[in-house]
Amino acid sequence: MAILETIIIILGLCLFEVITSLDNAVINAEVLSSMSAKAKKWFLSWGLIFAVFIIRGLLPFIIMWMSNPSLGFFQLINVVFSQSPEIIKAIEESAPLLLIGGGTFLIFLFFHWLFLEPKNFGLKGELFFHRQGIWFYAVVSILLTSFVCLSIKINPAMAIGAVIGSTAFFITHGFKENAAQMEERMLEGKTKMTDISKILYLEVIDATFSVDGVLGAFAFTMSIPLILIGNGLGAFVIRSLTIKNIDNVKKLKYLKNGAMYSIFVLGLVMVLESFGIHIPSLFSPLSTLIIIGFFFYKSLRELKKS
Repeated sequence: MAILETIIIILGLCLFEVITSLDNAVINAEVLSSMSAKAKKWFLSWGLIFAVFIIRGLLPFIIMWMSNPSLGFFQLINVVFSQSPEIIKAIEESAPLLLIGGGTFLIFLFFHWLFLEPKNFGLKGELFFHRQGIWFYAVVSILLTSFVCLSIKINPAMAIGAVIGSTAFFITHGFKENAAQMEERMLEGKTKMTDISKILYLEVIDATFSVDGVLGAFAFTMSIPLILIGNGLGAFVIRSLTIKNIDNVKKLKYLKNGAMYSIFVLGLVMVLESFGIHIPSLFSPLSTLIIIGFFFYKSLRELKKS
């Protein structure tokens, strides 16, 4: 049973990484189309190593270390794989800080998509919320205030975690907005960039997008080795899609909807667990598989109609 649970968690992590990185894959494919064959080969080989082993390899440790600064970064790397009972206890005690920060980030991400981002409307009610876009900042402000007020009564550190999560959202959102504008200017020929500059640009964008997947991974498990395996496999799949099948993926118009609803569910799981509400370990991977499966089926059905 433990082996089956581990496999399901890894599959859920892999799928979540893929589905939350689709926008990144689209940007990669469009920018790569304007690069030389040599630069493309470099990005798809050495760039993959950087994306998997540097960005997605170090980011979970950095996030965990920020929640446990007393351990020391290199000490944390050493003990994560040793499964020391003392360290496991310290990580469990600091988990609420990490969970509420990551949960706040993911919930803000969902509501930004629901209220403000252009989308294919896959469910009833999405158009209504999109027309009320002006309320996005009011909603997330009320949520943040609620998280902080509830956290202070339990653990003041959790209140700081919620604020850090909201700050991380607005910082990464700013990078994504700037990236979208730069990509548009680049493809229109308004900005001249060398192949080296484009590769560096893509690596920075990849690092920014990876934050969503890594933070959401902690809703699946607090085991960094499992996160590394699941997210690493997902990164390999994304690069494969970038090379071969991105045009076909873009035709599945509701996959982004599935990604965002998965993000919302995982954000709720993280926030609830930070307040001590137990959620079964298989809930996150199974809910992700079900939500993505539903919107994948919906996309295929729509594609057949058209």
